[in-house]
Amino acid sequence: MSDKVNLRIDNIAVSVEEGTTILEAARKVNIRIPTLCHHEDLCVAGNCRVCMVEQKGSDRLLPSCAMPVSEGMEIQTNSLKVRSARKQIIELLVSEHRADCTRCYKNGKCELQELASEYIIGENGFIDLVPLKVLTIDNFSPSIIKDDSKCIRCQRCVRTCDQLQNIGALTVAYKGKDMKISSFYEKPMYEVVCTNCGQCVNRCPTGALTEKTYLEQVWSAINHEKKHVVVQTAPAVRIALGEALGMPAGEIVTGKMVSALRRLGFDSVLDTDFTADLTIIEEGNELLQRLKKVLVDGDKSVKIPMTTSCSPGWVKFIEHTFPEYLDNVSTAKSPQQMFGSLAKTYYAKKIEVEADDIVSVSVMPCTAKKYEADRPEMRSSGYKDVDFVLTTRELALMIKQAGIDFASLPEDEYDSFMGESSGAAVIFGATGGVMEAALRTAYEVVTGREVPFDDLNITPVRGMEEIKEAAVKIENPLPEWSFLDGVELKTCVAHGLSNAKKVMEAVKEGKVDYHFIEIMACPGGCLGGGGQPIPTSPAIREKRSQAIYREDSMKPIRKSHENPEVLQIYEEFLKKPLGEKSHELLHTHYTERNRY
Repeated sequence: MSDKVNLRIDNIAVSVEEGTTILEAARKVNIRIPTLCHHEDLCVAGNCRVCMVEQKGSDRLLPSCAMPVSEGMEIQTNSLKVRSARKQIIELLVSEHRADCTRCYKNGKCELQELASEYIIGENGFIDLVPLKVLTIDNFSPSIIKDDSKCIRCQRCVRTCDQLQNIGALTVAYKGKDMKISSFYEKPMYEVVCTNCGQCVNRCPTGALTEKTYLEQVWSAINHEKKHVVVQTAPAVRIALGEALGMPAGEIVTGKMVSALRRLGFDSVLDTDFTADLTIIEEGNELLQRLKKVLVDGDKSVKIPMTTSCSPGWVKFIEHTFPEYLDNVSTAKSPQQMFGSLAKTYYAKKIEVEADDIVSVSVMPCTAKKYEADRPEMRSSGYKDVDFVLTTRELALMIKQAGIDFASLPEDEYDSFMGESSGAAVIFGATGGVMEAALRTAYEVVTGREVPFDDLNITPVRGMEEIKEAAVKIENPLPEWSFLDGVELKTCVAHGLSNAKKVMEAVKEGKVDYHFIEIMACPGGCLGGGGQPIPTSPAIREKRSQAIYREDSMKPIRKSHENPEVLQIYEEFLKKPLGEKSHELLHTHYTERNRY
């Protein structure tokens, strides 16, 4: 155990472990020190200097986020010297920031705006430097807008892209007054190795990085007399939407969300969880088919391990970084895209609406889903399968614009058809959830028995550990799967692209022999997606995770292959997993991309 260090902060006695920073020590006694460059998910930077404090006996102010405590320290966080320095720093940052706050997407959610308000930055004593600079707005990406005029150079985005995601799409260019956050050769983010994951957006303290919004297009579709607007909601949205509407983290708001969507004017309110169940059927059968071809037929063209394909950020990452493993990626589309193709084929016929009058909208925790919907291969319905993708944050904004009192809404149910789902589909929103859902179904298909874990909870693949491994031994399978008798099915789960890289390098070097790998691009999985409410932190993501597993435990059906609507769509339309219709509508291919 570390030695304790004793100090005083604002004359309050504090005892903390050795190595604790002044900022962390202050938070333990509920003293708030403002920050801009600091973030719980990232390494210490000390770039902005907003968190400066005064130490008794020292002439220099100290950056509290970077300075470890020492025995006997006496710290002042609110002295005249500290307040004066802090106000000047904020004024300097404002002088370099295009402060058209009322027209900014982050208005009311901007950390710089909040500090400027606290320190009453009215008539700035510094020259407005924005007109003197050559600044650009990069809005070529379907997912993310980068506005240099609002950047305060805190470098949170750079550290996020490098440390959390190991991409390096953003970096610091030039020095001194010319310093800026840039991309490879200052190309648009759409043309570099950006995976559109949006983690930079989640951590940007200003409006320099935001998602590209499609709110007006969706409102226009809702108000169009001839259009039938179908909306689908991802599993991770229902456990985070409440945060953006004043509720605590980890609140399950499924029923209120459905009620709100109806009041907004959507014609059909359906559930992405339905096609998450469908994904498990298709993907699980694909895995079993691959294993049969490898173990029985000795077909070396079939690739194992198979990896999941639900996360579009992960798919774009492997297309750039490990293109030699694209054949290992499941051909199953993500639940969003499966839903889109079915909405304009099967569902359109079922409700007797022409396909070109269907507008397909999805609400996702993810900015990369906007990019995924734009991929040219995602038009298997004969139309763009998903017309518009909204983030959880955008849906919250729509609810506010409509004047809906979210907290007082009644609980409502999804429409049918394509509104029924299992608990296995709900846990898609957490890291390890796809793997757990797949194992619940695959094991039972092969053996005729439930997976041998307490109450279907496959705990080895749960939790926030960076990389998790689990093995399930198959014993006494059904006759058609006899070749799997005694096989130990080895699985791996990773979240965050830096961990994805570690897993794929281990595969490449032959250090591991997995059969199935689940990778989600974002920390914590979809619940930590780039379109989720801000702020994000490990504690917030943990609360969202707990909510997802609570929702699963409350579901009457907890296995994908028992979803009656999934069984019905196979009977009426798809006929069988991996069949001709399934391959046409529910499966896809991938593209090798350049690595800059």
